Amino acid sequence: MKLEDYLDIQPEIAEAIKEGKPVVALESTILSHGMPFPENVEFAHKVEKIVRGEGAIPATTAIIDGKLKVGLSSDELDLMCRAENVGKVSRRDVAVYLATGMNGATTVATTMLIAAMAGIRIFATGGIGGVHRGGEDSMDISADLQELANTPVAVVCAGAKMILDLGRTLEYLETQGVPVLGYQTDEFPAFYCSKSGYKLDYNAESPEIIAKIMKTKWDLGLKGGLVIGNPIPEEFALDFDWMNGVIDAALKKADDLGIRGKYITPFLLAEIKDMTEGVSFASNLELAYNNARLASRIAKAYVAL
Repeated sequence: MKLEDYLDIQPEIAEAIKEGKPVVALESTILSHGMPFPENVEFAHKVEKIVRGEGAIPATTAIIDGKLKVGLSSDELDLMCRAENVGKVSRRDVAVYLATGMNGATTVATTMLIAAMAGIRIFATGGIGGVHRGGEDSMDISADLQELANTPVAVVCAGAKMILDLGRTLEYLETQGVPVLGYQTDEFPAFYCSKSGYKLDYNAESPEIIAKIMKTKWDLGLKGGLVIGNPIPEEFALDFDWMNGVIDAALKKADDLGIRGKYITPFLLAEIKDMTEGVSFASNLELAYNNARLASRIAKAYVAL
């Protein structure tokens, strides 16, 4: 079998890619393992509507019935949102899921992989994975970082998830040669919070300059992607010190329960939602919508080049 035999690209998206129209990849793990049903259904439809409203085509990815899906039908979106027998699929799991016909939601790493196979250059997510707190001992480092080092897709995010070690995550990205751009900010965003205290080298003032940086990087044959840190809008941003206290408590509970590996992020996000009485969840939605808007504008600027 050839790669094309595994890829199932919706006709609208395939035509848009062929004609050089702007397309934005979207992940499905945020639906299956990051949000409860049925709130995730509303989110899935709204984020796709936002992308279309900005003049781009949304391409939500997943693995269903032995196929790498690029664009999902309403029934397939519902399948991801109900999350019944839907696994969390990173790069290492892709071949297993395809070969066995299991259904899986795509992480940042897997969405990048599928997007690159389909010819999509821009991807909007909530926050990337990174080096976990205590990662210097546990070696718990998200596969997202290696994907960013090797796969030519630009990722718009509200920084890395705040449950992580942001400093070590940035150091890892630097070692791997991954450009980290701040969109109209001098600081790396901290997911729920607009500032982290970690300064960035590059403040990109417009989608057009980001698109030009993307094109220049790949024109030079430099491998890998880019991170575009897009701060959560101030009206939805949470207090940094307060959120750090909440996260410390959630991390302690995860450690007490022995929760590790790919299960820890969904556990922590759910725990933080409960501890903040839903405030963190509302912020999570808004930062994801904000990232979809910016990614769509970058996609339009990129195809214009």
